[in-house]
Amino acid sequence: MALKPTIYKMRIDLSDLDRNYYDTLNLTLAKHPSETLERMMARVLAFCINAQEFLAFSKGLSAAEEPDIWARTLEDNISLWIDIGEPNPDRIKKATRIAPSVKIYSFNSKSNVWWEKSREQFRELKASVFQFQWGDMQTLATLVQRTMGLSVTISGDSAYIAAGSGECEVTWSLLQAS
Repeated sequence: MALKPTIYKMRIDLSDLDRNYYDTLNLTLAKHPSETLERMMARVLAFCINAQEFLAFSKGLSAAEEPDIWARTLEDNISLWIDIGEPNPDRIKKATRIAPSVKIYSFNSKSNVWWEKSREQFRELKASVFQFQWGDMQTLATLVQRTMGLSVTISGDSAYIAAGSGECEVTWSLLQAS
């Protein structure tokens, strides 16, 4: 019998000080059985950093041809493609042909090895690559509850996250600009 996804509901009060973007997001996420809490929260954080009209989670791990997060136009074209993790450069090359804006958010303990190995191939691609600090993501994962409210304040290259169960700061670095 196949394992079913776990559903999480989040109400996020978002303040992006750099973009002057303020919103309340009501997100329902399906955490794939093979997905870690750190990866799921990397998806949430990437969603917050890129929050805009028409931004949505795709089928994610269940649909290999789709990004984790995307924004689609009224004409149903993909305007923003966001992958979480350490994607293959060939996948991102294909994404750059489909979407005018492509972003990658790497988050785990093997990110540095992946980037050192793939850096040259990514240099030729029009994609922005970011790396969340692994220790920060582990701390963020400890705050997760099935139903939760979060306050996320983004400034510069960090996000301050407050939840009912605690608070933390997640920082990231830009590895490559598109």
